[in-house]
Amino acid sequence: MTLSTPRPTGWTVTPAPVGSSDALALLRDYYIEVSDRYYELHQGRSSTPAEIEEGLAGSPSDDLVPPTGVFLIGRHGGAAQSCAGLRVLDGRTVELTRVFVRPALRGTGGGGHLLAAVDEAARGLGAERIVLDTRLDLVEARALYARHGYVEIPAYSAGPYAEIWYARELAAAATTG
Repeated sequence: MTLSTPRPTGWTVTPAPVGSSDALALLRDYYIEVSDRYYELHQGRSSTPAEIEEGLAGSPSDDLVPPTGVFLIGRHGGAAQSCAGLRVLDGRTVELTRVFVRPALRGTGGGGHLLAAVDEAARGLGAERIVLDTRLDLVEARALYARHGYVEIPAYSAGPYAEIWYARELAAAATTG
């Protein structure tokens, strides 16, 4: 299997406090996009402001902090433009969540840089495996995961929006000597 390697594109990805203004703005934009897509598909309409607020309140990200997780922000041109979170599930496995690249910057390499940083952060949490669940209609995200070595697995979680599950085994980090 060949994994995509991000090429230089002006992106940087670093851990960030999940409660920072940049993180909160990215999480809101992420939630609005996935919520709107869900409501458009199932009810032919966008989310209401009340549904967005209810969804954000019901889907907290406050566990995406060490030692239970990590939150990453990708910057392009210095501005916060992407994010991803990792949640520790057990001593070997982390769950990838809240993956988002602002639409105007999709196709610029931000997703690849984000997933490379996810691998590094997962290893830093002691993980050997990354798992995630997503919806079938989020085809761009599913394609990104497949390009980066994630494979479909049996369900490991249940939830109203979990329709397909993926995993990626992490190769041991290279050592220099």
